[in-house]
Amino acid sequence: MKKVLFIMAVLAVAGCANTKEQTGDYPISPVDIRNVVITDQFWLPKIKTIQDSTIQYAFKKCDEEGRMENFLIAGGKKLGKVRGKMPFDDSDLYKIIEGASYSLISNPNPMLDAYLDSIIGIIKIGQEPDGYLSTWFTIDRMSPPAPWAKPSKKRWDHEDTNHELYNSGHLFEAAAAHYLATGKRNFLDIALKNADLLVANFGPDKLKCPPGHQIVETGLIKLYHITKNKKYLDLAKFYLDQRGDSTSHKLYGEYSQDHLPVIKQTEAVGHAVRAEYMYAGMTDIAAIYHDRDYLTAINKIWENIVNKKMYLTGGVGSRHDGEAFGNNYELPNLSGYNETCAAIGSVYWNQRLFLLTGDSKYYDIIERTLYNGLISGISLSGKEFFYPNPLESDGKYDFNMGSCTRQSWFDCSCCPTNLIRFVPSLPGLIYSTNGDSLYINLYLSNHATVSVGDKEVAIVQQTGYPWNGKMSFEVNPEKKGTFTLKLRLPGWAQGTAVPSSLYSYIDKANDNFVLKVNGKEEKEVIVKGYIQLTREWENGDRIELDLPMPVREVVANEMVKDDQGKVAFEVGPMVYCAEEIDNSQPLDGVSIPEKETAKIDTGNMMNENFNKLEVNTKEGKLTLIPYYLWSNRGVGKMKVWLPLN
Repeated sequence: MKKVLFIMAVLAVAGCANTKEQTGDYPISPVDIRNVVITDQFWLPKIKTIQDSTIQYAFKKCDEEGRMENFLIAGGKKLGKVRGKMPFDDSDLYKIIEGASYSLISNPNPMLDAYLDSIIGIIKIGQEPDGYLSTWFTIDRMSPPAPWAKPSKKRWDHEDTNHELYNSGHLFEAAAAHYLATGKRNFLDIALKNADLLVANFGPDKLKCPPGHQIVETGLIKLYHITKNKKYLDLAKFYLDQRGDSTSHKLYGEYSQDHLPVIKQTEAVGHAVRAEYMYAGMTDIAAIYHDRDYLTAINKIWENIVNKKMYLTGGVGSRHDGEAFGNNYELPNLSGYNETCAAIGSVYWNQRLFLLTGDSKYYDIIERTLYNGLISGISLSGKEFFYPNPLESDGKYDFNMGSCTRQSWFDCSCCPTNLIRFVPSLPGLIYSTNGDSLYINLYLSNHATVSVGDKEVAIVQQTGYPWNGKMSFEVNPEKKGTFTLKLRLPGWAQGTAVPSSLYSYIDKANDNFVLKVNGKEEKEVIVKGYIQLTREWENGDRIELDLPMPVREVVANEMVKDDQGKVAFEVGPMVYCAEEIDNSQPLDGVSIPEKETAKIDTGNMMNENFNKLEVNTKEGKLTLIPYYLWSNRGVGKMKVWLPLN
């Protein structure tokens, strides 16, 4: 209770003192992935595609391109030069193991479990005796695989480019997931040996250079949670504290968020994936150390992104050059970058912000990103991928690393492997608890067993989301008792597109939702965007929530020049787009009449059922499909933002 009150005070009182040496944790806890079973018609097929197809496909690609062989060469079991084109190729293997580990929780597979053990055995061969693990460096430190990386006589000599700590970060994240899923220590021990090496070499009286590409910070914090070894936590904070400190190293600059101390940063700049991972780590530090300076910084950066630097799909990072955030309101559609990895990083960060505050606005961003700018990164087959996710295509501009449709793999395959590690972990985003309160954050069919205070509660959620807003929840506590259920009321259901002035609905009216408990309408109490139901619950109690899903027309802030005089369409959490293959008229000439009402119809694409929109325009009928589905049927034009006439 004390840590909850402390963090509430930090959020409310600007003048409260720092207590940086005090450690605790987030006041809200996510429900363990092991306690949630997905039955959803939308998400379960996507998870199963990863499990049944993409994991095996990615391991095969890693084998073909030498990811595994590098560990054998590094360990002296094979002769040869480093294979691959990136100094962080090791991390691809780690991310696939992480996703496969989460997969084992919901879909036990003895063959996959044994295969992971064999891959972990290969990784161990490549680890140096003192714990160092970065295969290209061990094989030939003077010949890095990428032209922009630098020859290094010493370990960690060029952390701005060489990704040694980035490799460690993904190792730690994967090892934590594998230990959670299997209880085995074979991968965890490899990670801890590497982490102990970092602790021995970095610190106030040792090496002071921060990582060039952040993620080691959150990885170390996961190891801290498993082992309770505070040295890992302290090192994560040390890395963050070194950023922007020109007395400890030559600064890497804005591209790597190393231009200012992290607590003095107020704007999202530089490489978007690095930034989102860093903000997640900063939020961990704000929560665990109760650090007000960190909290102030992440709040300002979040406001900057959501008010000025986020696409309608939830994507972030508008520039191809540097895979980076642009200037405020610089949100071009055709050339927009929106890296898939950045969308995943945004979800990781926003979940942490929710766990710290309990505010639904962070889950509004998560939901928008999940259903739009994140799953757009993978094809329905699970074997083609977008690296960038623009909001417009002319069918000619090769925005996707030399292609204007999804590709089967990349020399830099961070996005495919990031999707593999993220999608199977989705069950961990649905529920959270805080004392005697259970938060229901995402709406998808599942059944779960949750500890709410001192009570075990089984909950069954059934819904047609995201295609309709009708949902029901059966609540089955092990014994009758009083506790609070908190059901998220999405911003779109309250007439708010995003929690800022960046995008808004033309129709300002709120939608009237219906809430029933055991068949009787309830008067709702809404706190921080959650419908709050406190009562004595007993076995078989049933909640029904009906959120109307009208077609919404969206306009952008007048500062977003590329979207002026244009409109986009949404239904519930879904952003829609027009794709050339569905429409006889040229997309370049079509315009939307003012106050034109779109009609909802059903569609099917490669066995994927969805809702499509039909809009009458002067040029003829225009068909719109959910944005995440575009480019599954070949190369063609696409637009999210359409001119108003």
